[in-house]
Amino acid sequence: MVNDVEKRWRDPQTFRRAATYVLSINAAAAFVFAAAVIWTANRSSCSDSGTLLCDTDAKTAVLLAPTVILLLGGIGAFIETYREWRRGKPWPIWQGAGWFLFMVMLVYVSIGGTAIAS
Repeated sequence: MVNDVEKRWRDPQTFRRAATYVLSINAAAAFVFAAAVIWTANRSSCSDSGTLLCDTDAKTAVLLAPTVILLLGGIGAFIETYREWRRGKPWPIWQGAGWFLFMVMLVYVSIGGTAIAS
């Protein structure tokens, strides 16, 4: 096990893996957001109204689809945190990745929720 008091948690390879994971989750969320926006723009019920988010289905898709991707990504990072801890390797890097993904998810939901509510 790692002695947590030592604070020797520098591991460039683990940092690269975690950074690549975070970037790929953010890219997947952006792709899902773009797909949801394209889907809502091309729906027959929304093309008549002239607005992008014309009904509840469109608002829900644009708000919740990327949120689910970011949530699952954060949970996956915390699972990897536990696995790294069990192996005795530097785990705080993955914990930081999980908290970063949760923070991005929270910011997206709060900004998207207020934009949709108005």
